[in-house]
Amino acid sequence: MPNMERLIVLDTETTGIRPEEGHRIIEVGAVQILNREITNTEYHKYVQPNRPVGDSVNIHGITDKFLINKPQFDKISNDLLSFIKGATLIIHNAPFDLGFLNNELKINGINQKIEDMCQIIDTLELSKLQRPGTMHNLDALCRRFGVDTSARTRHGALLDAQILAQVYLAMTGGQSILFQESSDIESQISDPAVIKNNIANKDNIKVIYANKKETALHDNYFK
Repeated sequence: MPNMERLIVLDTETTGIRPEEGHRIIEVGAVQILNREITNTEYHKYVQPNRPVGDSVNIHGITDKFLINKPQFDKISNDLLSFIKGATLIIHNAPFDLGFLNNELKINGINQKIEDMCQIIDTLELSKLQRPGTMHNLDALCRRFGVDTSARTRHGALLDAQILAQVYLAMTGGQSILFQESSDIESQISDPAVIKNNIANKDNIKVIYANKKETALHDNYFK
């Protein structure tokens, strides 16, 4: 039985939907889960995108003025990659965030992709496997699993990562309280064998990408 894997829940905020149209990352937030507990080991940075945030300010509330003195991505990339390297990343609609992160790396002359460094679990795909035909955005999952989103008046990378961490634990059979020191988490896991089996087979977990229709639905969620 290998050591418990390091899970990192990650989210980004961006100036728009598509990096190929010149849109950039403006915020990265990530939180670590160890032994099915959400820890206070976090990574959080705002990023200067070298372009106006435009209409995306309506989603995240991050203004051009706020970002004036924030570091550019090349100044944060080493710390970010050190934080996530070798971990299993949990991302909601992973192709979106991975597309932006890989674009930022490419701009900075790094040819490696995030998928080369980390296993990826896409909670959007996990939700579709668990409950086909239902809504799968983060708000819908929070409602389904009773995760409190009262602090979520806007999108924010770190807050959304913290919320997604709670959703992921609920989706995979165990509840956790944010920053819980210790508890009988083990007794709350519905089937520990399933969790252990997933960890043992983590090299076999495949990334499932959203198809065009699902990507369009995600795009419309931002409109």
